[in-house]
Amino acid sequence: MALIDDLIQALQVLPGVGPKSAQRMALTLLQRNRSGGTQLGAILQQAMQDVRRCSICQNLTETPVCRLCGDTRRDSGLLCVVESPADVLAIEQAGGFRGYYFVLHGRLSPIDGVGPEQLGLDKLQARIQEVHPDELILATNPTVEGEATAHFISRLVGQDVKNISRIAHGVPLGGEIEYTDGGTLTHAIQGRRNVSLLD
Repeated sequence: MALIDDLIQALQVLPGVGPKSAQRMALTLLQRNRSGGTQLGAILQQAMQDVRRCSICQNLTETPVCRLCGDTRRDSGLLCVVESPADVLAIEQAGGFRGYYFVLHGRLSPIDGVGPEQLGLDKLQARIQEVHPDELILATNPTVEGEATAHFISRLVGQDVKNISRIAHGVPLGGEIEYTDGGTLTHAIQGRRNVSLLD
């Protein structure tokens, strides 16, 4: 049983997977889908070996330059800074953004030892100097650390970019004000726009 226990323990490295879920996954693979388990193991090993950071934007890719940075049809005047590759996927799936990205792989957190060097802000500065975007969009999360990171970046590159913007936060589409939390409402009020701009 030691090997099964090791498998169950290993599966728990995934976010949201506790002992019971890991046990269920392990037993399902061993009892009903050994070929799927073998395929999963092979792909996981290959991904761990071959996936790296894009040399331009730091997104995850198996090639030196990711497909988004290699797409010359995108708008070089827009550069969007996000915290993680998951944020890139979310924005791409939502559609509507055709610019380029820069992935921080985290946010400033001195308590956790995450400073500008760990986020690759020197690479961000170099990227801005290279493409001279018309607008830098700071799409970090609306957390204390995310806000601090956005503020730090805006001060760091403020002289190099014409327009620095922050993604809007507020009441979600289809949401009702009476059920919205106070922090979200505050952001919505502070980020209000002139009605004439909505036409």
